[in-house]
Amino acid sequence: MESSQPRETGKQPVEKAPARGLGVADEFIMPSGNIGCIYIPEGGTDVYEPEDGGPELSCDRIEPKYVRAILGRSGKGRVLSDVGDQGCCSAEKTLDYGEVWRGGPFTCYSERTGLTCERNDGHSFLLSRARTKAD
Repeated sequence: MESSQPRETGKQPVEKAPARGLGVADEFIMPSGNIGCIYIPEGGTDVYEPEDGGPELSCDRIEPKYVRAILGRSGKGRVLSDVGDQGCCSAEKTLDYGEVWRGGPFTCYSERTGLTCERNDGHSFLLSRARTKAD
């Protein structure tokens, strides 16, 4: 008579190491709905990995002209004016005016006059209806 119970083999179960690069993105929008950001942690997520491995902060401004500002792991901030995937702004979390957001090496300041984000080495970008700036 055969038993349906598993046989003991003396081996311990093997735990798989977590997959590399399965971080969780963090998103927020400004109260106006005109600017939205996504933070990708070091190693990326299950659907996106930055070119340099991350971390990466990317913010889109819709009006008056669609642009994207990016801060990566190193180097100056960049503002892109020819953005093919214009998907801004659908985040559920609002960064109210006067609030500060922090993620990895990045800090963003929400003000009625716009959004300023900086990396801990001083490189930054500014997005507002009136202007864009990156350094």
